[in-house]
Amino acid sequence: MFAEILRALPAPPDSFTLIDLGSGKGRTLLMASDYPFEQIIGVELLEELHQIARTNIARYHAQRQRCFNLVSVCGDARAFIFPDGRLVVYLFNPFPDYVLKTVLHNLRQAAEAQARDIYVIYHNLVHEDVFRAQEWLREVHRTYEFAIYRAEIANAEKIGIDKC
Repeated sequence: MFAEILRALPAPPDSFTLIDLGSGKGRTLLMASDYPFEQIIGVELLEELHQIARTNIARYHAQRQRCFNLVSVCGDARAFIFPDGRLVVYLFNPFPDYVLKTVLHNLRQAAEAQARDIYVIYHNLVHEDVFRAQEWLREVHRTYEFAIYRAEIANAEKIGIDKC
């Protein structure tokens, strides 16, 4: 399924940082490392899962691996500071809606601070109403299992949409 998701991404991954919010034991990080991302970052709230992810990253070696710059960060996604550069943010429905709203607000602020390509992949569409309420995110691909959105801050400001 992850390969299908990345095939639907409108841009090649080689100049992007992938950020998996709610990364758990790091399975998605390892799958993503088969693609030429510039960097892969997992953010996990629970220390125990974060430590398992770090161990999994350290042990993982595959011939198909194309990204070796993987890191797991232990912390609250609401406090995560998005790095500069082009981003693909992956969420497998890791949060309740109120946390998701805060994370998306922070991502919008990061997008406003630096003009760049940002895609958000939302897998398991439980809170898709939260995404639909984000005028700055434009849906670029959808299946019954996931949706991909692109940040369009400049367009939102041109038509006078209030910031979050």
